Amino acid sequence: MSAEEVIKIKNLYVSLAGTPVLEDINLTVYRGDFLGIIGPNGGGKSTLLRSVLGLVKPDKGEISIAGGSVEKNHTLIGYVPQYAVFDRSFPVKVRDVVLMGRLAKRRGRFYSHQDYEQMERCLELVEMKELRNRPIGDLSGGERQRVLVARALVADPIILLLDEPTASVDSHFQATFYELLERLSQSMTIILVSHDITAISTYVATIACLNRTLHYQHNRELTAEMIEHGYNCPVELIAHGIPHRVLHAHDGVVG
Repeated sequence: MSAEEVIKIKNLYVSLAGTPVLEDINLTVYRGDFLGIIGPNGGGKSTLLRSVLGLVKPDKGEISIAGGSVEKNHTLIGYVPQYAVFDRSFPVKVRDVVLMGRLAKRRGRFYSHQDYEQMERCLELVEMKELRNRPIGDLSGGERQRVLVARALVADPIILLLDEPTASVDSHFQATFYELLERLSQSMTIILVSHDITAISTYVATIACLNRTLHYQHNRELTAEMIEHGYNCPVELIAHGIPHRVLHAHDGVVG
């Protein structure tokens, strides 16, 4: 039995303010995939996620979600943005932030018993249930990111998109956060955009490199070709920041 396609992108071109950002992107993501996307700043990683969410209109090309259009099936996607700014003086609680993720499914003016049960379940899943009544502004950066994951999960998506979720948190949190994603990947499809090549190569199942065009080999191995494609520099210049096990043998790199 063939694997189920949950995201299919064909010949996608996107420009912003007249500047080409994505060119001829072709990508198929299957149910249960844990895909990491790396690439330089300005390489189009966030734009690709926003295109999948329907927030950016392509110049040409097609995107389908679970066999249907983005407009029809965007609610099957949970999204954790790169930056989430909260007014620390605004008294919104953790539980209320998570419940916001149920707005698209809410019927009537008030949240249902099912909404509250789902909120509790998702906070427990990200190990934040004990802080559900804490003001969101009182949390650390790492704790806030876990709450945002819970908000993304509360609507029961089949796909989770994360855009640089650990960019502004400490190294200890990063390790536990990636372990959380690894657990979540057992039951859903995850696409993780990150500049952290070491973490990407450690936790994800497959890796793609994006720098306007996409290089994807359907495995977790980072080759010299992928890195040079993505970063436009000799692999020797960045190899010391990457575990040697994720690189093929390459002239000038000690294996």
